[in-house]
Amino acid sequence: MGNNKSSLKSTIAVSLTNYLDAGAIVAGASGLSLWKNYLSLTESHLGILNAISANCLGAAIGAIIGGFLADKYGRKAIYTYNMLIYMVGVLLVVFTTSFPMLLAGFLVTGVSVGVGVPASWTYISESSEIGNRGRNIGISQMAWGIGPLIILLLGWFLAPPTNNAEAGFMFPLVSQSAVQILGDAASQDAINVFSSRIVFASLFVVALIAWLLQRQLDESAEWKATQSQQTSDEPSGKKSVFASFGTLFSNKVNVRTMLFLAGMYLTWNLVSSVMGFFQQHIYETAGGLSNGEANMLSAGQWVIIIFMTFVFSMLVDKVNQRLLYIVGVGAAVLAWVMIVTVGIGSMSGLLFFTLLWGIQGGISVQGFYALWASELFPAKYRAAAQGVMFFMVRGLSAAWGLVFVNIYGEEGEGFTLAAYLMMALLVVSLLIGAIWTPKTRGKSLEQITEERYGKEI
Repeated sequence: MGNNKSSLKSTIAVSLTNYLDAGAIVAGASGLSLWKNYLSLTESHLGILNAISANCLGAAIGAIIGGFLADKYGRKAIYTYNMLIYMVGVLLVVFTTSFPMLLAGFLVTGVSVGVGVPASWTYISESSEIGNRGRNIGISQMAWGIGPLIILLLGWFLAPPTNNAEAGFMFPLVSQSAVQILGDAASQDAINVFSSRIVFASLFVVALIAWLLQRQLDESAEWKATQSQQTSDEPSGKKSVFASFGTLFSNKVNVRTMLFLAGMYLTWNLVSSVMGFFQQHIYETAGGLSNGEANMLSAGQWVIIIFMTFVFSMLVDKVNQRLLYIVGVGAAVLAWVMIVTVGIGSMSGLLFFTLLWGIQGGISVQGFYALWASELFPAKYRAAAQGVMFFMVRGLSAAWGLVFVNIYGEEGEGFTLAAYLMMALLVVSLLIGAIWTPKTRGKSLEQITEERYGKEI
């Protein structure tokens, strides 16, 4: 466990993984209508894109692999190679000319995101001081907000004219560049989608910077200590990557903890994953906004999320975590009550929804999940447990995304029914987290492990 300055430095480097996770989701979402027009896609195609992206199945597959790899070979091993995979994924999207190629780009990017998530939350927790563990997790969550904000602002500046709205101030430059590269015969849809290609290219640049920084990180001291202990206890030391899988599910404490965390996170993420990928599309179809207007409103929401995440990071180590959790998820429930009662076609309804959804996004279930999941398991399978849960949550979210597009309809005719389902899921998440809030604040990871598992673990 490092000192305050070193843990903050490593937190910032690792947090770029969160920037790129959320950035990939929102980059896809902000240009969704543009890709739909360019490739003549249907709502079903969009559902498939969501299902295999960093928002759902791609991340799910990556997480279960990355969790076990991080426990077997170390947290640093993930940071040495994973960003290279991410860069390949975003380049596939940048140069996409067909739906299968776009699908492959979303999948590769999603897998890379999933591989990095368990290692990043685990590394941050293990390198933090007792009184700053929640703060550092909160800072990493801020990157989850900064990424979408930058991507949405870029998307807004580059946005083509849609729904009788003016183009972004940088679109003329986009248009000129597209014509120079594609030729004068390029269709308007091909020119319009060029703005989304540029957005994904920006993620490539950030991923390259992240790779250079994360390769310099030291290995987690707690992971090295655990490996030394296991080597002395089991001299052969030739276990497979997934050797801890059986132990993970044979321990009753592990099973109860995973059911609690996955239940709390899943019911929230089913809503959040839809909003992460489809929010601008919903604003455009059901709400009647232009692409630029939808991106602008979403960008404003992310400003609120960043501010509220900062508030979360300053409070979570100091206040009653149960009450803080109730405030965050309560705002989420109220947001959907507001949009159903006032109506999504009303600008006032959209503004209130954006405000409340921004508040819950800062004091989010994901923040609590990242903190508690990194606290409640022993170091020897801490990342693997997170990988299994992340796989379950994002995998089921992929299936839900396919169901959602059929409920929602081509032009948002099923929005009201979908909204009531969202409310119900959030109420379940609120109850699970509020009833079974763990008492870990102010304790070391070693103390938490001993209290829950005894000294022999």
